[in-house]
Amino acid sequence: MKKVAIIGSGFSSLSAACYLAKSGFNVSLFEKNDTVGGRARQLKKQGFTFDIGPSWYWMPDIFEKFFKDFGKKTSDYYQLDKLSPAYKIFFADDVITIGDCMDKICAEFERIENGSGKHLRSFIGKAQENYDIAINKIVLRPGLSPLELVTKDTILRVDQFFKTISQEVRKKFSNPKLVSTLEFPVLFLGAKPSKTPSFYSFMNFADFGLGTWHPEGGMYEIIKAMHSLALELGVNIHTSSPVDKIEVEQGNTKGIHMGGIFFGADIVLSGADYHHSETLLDKEYRQYSEAYWDKKTYAPSSLLFYVGFDKKLQQVEHHNLFFDTDFEKHAEEIYDEPTWPSEPLFYANFPSVTDKSMAPKGCETGFFLIPIAPGLEDTEVLRQQYFDIIINRFELRTGQEVKNNIIFKESFCVNDFIEAYNSYKGNAYGMANTLTQTAFLRPGLKSKKVNDLYFTGQLTVPGPGVPPSLISGKLVADLITKKHIER
Repeated sequence: MKKVAIIGSGFSSLSAACYLAKSGFNVSLFEKNDTVGGRARQLKKQGFTFDIGPSWYWMPDIFEKFFKDFGKKTSDYYQLDKLSPAYKIFFADDVITIGDCMDKICAEFERIENGSGKHLRSFIGKAQENYDIAINKIVLRPGLSPLELVTKDTILRVDQFFKTISQEVRKKFSNPKLVSTLEFPVLFLGAKPSKTPSFYSFMNFADFGLGTWHPEGGMYEIIKAMHSLALELGVNIHTSSPVDKIEVEQGNTKGIHMGGIFFGADIVLSGADYHHSETLLDKEYRQYSEAYWDKKTYAPSSLLFYVGFDKKLQQVEHHNLFFDTDFEKHAEEIYDEPTWPSEPLFYANFPSVTDKSMAPKGCETGFFLIPIAPGLEDTEVLRQQYFDIIINRFELRTGQEVKNNIIFKESFCVNDFIEAYNSYKGNAYGMANTLTQTAFLRPGLKSKKVNDLYFTGQLTVPGPGVPPSLISGKLVADLITKKHIER
């Protein structure tokens, strides 16, 4: 039985561990931190529960497919609720509410711009076709060859790879609020809408067509489910076990080192940050130079706040976007001229609005996120400055005072992403999915220089986000299985 050592325990690592164990490999997983989950860990404090990282549950079909591959269902592990409404978007002079079905969303669009409901149905119809192609065909390919993108479906839509989401949206929608609403979902891919191919409109179908969901107890329930499944399948999981070297002899993987401990393995798979993973190798075995990593376009980092409030908040939903400043200017300050944003957009998540288990009775759990450029200076002074900016705007837009109702506040930013996850430049979501960083143009799942060394996660295929990470784990497990078992 071949031994596999997996570095990291995020979604992609746990996914790969489960698939490999099912295929008959002897799998051991090593996590740097004291709990599994990678960037999807959990914070519990004074009766409040926070998801430290991902907080949006989109593409429920991907999660169902994952568990189905093991004869399971999501409902075997956690209860899933569809949010109604899905979320609110606060602008300077209005609030858009995104409902839980197309009829409600089209009615809201019509309220803003006459005729936009009809255009929206057409736009989402095309987005649904793209979703089917992307999720059921393209993303299931391991990024080994450009020919993977050449299918009858993609040939018919080749223009969508050279036009952008911004161009597609603005052909039919002129109201800037609706434009921002439709451009928002591709931010999950880590790039500006003006740099993202219009084919990625499938994210709009994931949003409006499939809806926004919430696992009771928070996103960490998914990690707990995958952890439980991995143990059922026989995976050995070791926490508080940071790996400091990948051992290679004459181009062949031999195992990993943790301090003074060596763990021998036939195959090594890293779900840790790809750049960091390569630093665990001697230089002669690294595929990519520092110059390569430096010139790539990364998804944003984030300044995050976890806040416990001693009262229930008003005028908010589970998910809330504050687009009451210039969307394009903030994007430029992330991607074009990286700097701390002058007037930041931000996201506020209050899971206790719909899930009473997330906060003590009569209280509210608050998670605030400001997207920022990776690699910025990160100080406590800057963190406090930006918290003051967003909490003042939050009070203004929701018409309530909350500053005096804060029980505690914790923050997480660039320095923490580097320390906790060895994240390159402190990025939060991996490498952006731009045209020149798609599929085979992303860092490979398989090392070109070391036999039986593999990678998975947000910097390789398919890309950023939780569902793509689940798929990334499956793709790399398939590559390993085909080489060692399916001969």
